[in-house]
Amino acid sequence: MLKTLAKTIDLVAAFDASPNPYMLLDRDLRFAGMNQAYLDVTLRRREELIGVHVMDVFGAAPQGPSHDASQRLETSFKKVLETGEADHLALLHYPIRTRSPHGEAVFDDRYWSCTHTPIKNDHDEVTHILQHTSDVTELVKARTSDEAPRDALEQMLGGGVFRRAMEVEADNQRLEAERRQLSDVLLNAPGFVAVLNGPDHVIQFCNEACYRLVNHRDILGQTVKQALPELGEQGHLDFLNDVYETGEPVMGRQRAFSLQHSPDGPADNRYIDFAYQPIRDENARVIGVFVQGHDVTDVVMAAERQKLMIDELNHRVKNTLATVQSIAMQTARTHQDPRSFAEAFEARLMALSHTHDLLTKSHWEGADLRSVLEHETRAHGAGRLSLNGPLVALSPARALSLGMIFHELATNAAKYGALAHGDGRVTVDWRVTNHSSPQLEIIWSETAGQTVQKPERRGFGTRLIERNVRHDLRGAVDMSYTGHGLSARFTLPLETDA
Repeated sequence: MLKTLAKTIDLVAAFDASPNPYMLLDRDLRFAGMNQAYLDVTLRRREELIGVHVMDVFGAAPQGPSHDASQRLETSFKKVLETGEADHLALLHYPIRTRSPHGEAVFDDRYWSCTHTPIKNDHDEVTHILQHTSDVTELVKARTSDEAPRDALEQMLGGGVFRRAMEVEADNQRLEAERRQLSDVLLNAPGFVAVLNGPDHVIQFCNEACYRLVNHRDILGQTVKQALPELGEQGHLDFLNDVYETGEPVMGRQRAFSLQHSPDGPADNRYIDFAYQPIRDENARVIGVFVQGHDVTDVVMAAERQKLMIDELNHRVKNTLATVQSIAMQTARTHQDPRSFAEAFEARLMALSHTHDLLTKSHWEGADLRSVLEHETRAHGAGRLSLNGPLVALSPARALSLGMIFHELATNAAKYGALAHGDGRVTVDWRVTNHSSPQLEIIWSETAGQTVQKPERRGFGTRLIERNVRHDLRGAVDMSYTGHGLSARFTLPLETDA
């Protein structure tokens, strides 16, 4: 015990007596110790440094260290903490604060060569950083002065060493800048990026897009199997193994991924474009896998919606053409005169067009029953029709069929029924019955101030109404004539798709 204590005291004494400046930082970059040479060169006292953050004392300052130089110094410290390996700054321009002969605080222009060495515990964890600095100010100033050339030996040794140091430092700065730029690019890339290390695919790096994809789960430092077990069940772990073992990349386009965002929650189905590529060391051995890709779920879903819309449009166009063809044929049978045929045919096409306009305003999501009635009877005067009933939403196909029916009813009323006389009126009442199996009941009632004669024959309008109700709407209709005009009762299943 005494011998160990004596050795410790000897080491402390040797550390403090060394003519080379040393200082010790803890993991929070606070001063934990320094030798006398360090205090001498920085013109500081031990008590004003111990426990203070190093950048609070030697950070960037006007007329002092630049922001870039301060950033390089702090980055070097952090690199030692992250990697557990020593870091070197071959040449660092870093003025230090001193006192002028008059006692004023001034900065002394200095150049340093720094080595930052990790101090580890028994668990190989970095606990401190030892900084060894060499003041190379005189060397730098001598090399940049206009003095006469040195002799050959000095030039070969001193000049060569200095030149190589400058080249190494320039390379280090360039590489560090490139590393930061690459890191920034990967972190802010719109697609997800991850770096997997070793045969177990330990997640070493994950950008923000990657975190969003996995619902910000804490996956860094875990294997893919531990962090995202659901991917193994979908075969993606086999893809990663293949890349690591064969060195050949694996690509996927619009592949389905099911990601479990919580142990008990539902899975989120996503579509992904991805590429798994091998990462090789200097000996061309595969040491990891680089993962990159994009979440293209919105693109896939948009394409599916577009296909559905095109299929629906094709269906609607075919149905509309079939309706137009039927209207033309039936109208031609009952109108021998071309003029009367054209008038009747145009009127029915306009009725179809009015309902199309109404549906277009709702992006073909449907229409309200009252709106369909108002559109098809507006030409006969709003004051002569009374519309009474609750809000009833109609599907596009149902709205088109009812639009044609109401057009025929209004046209017949204007020709033969209540609307053919100045004081005639039409009342339309509707309600929803049997809510366990909803039924829409519509009652069309005509009231004229004088006797209305029943048509002598069943025209195309009547046949069109009956066909639409039975075949398109899967319902029933009961039409009868009174002395005042037509009375019609429609019963339609509300939930049946037309």
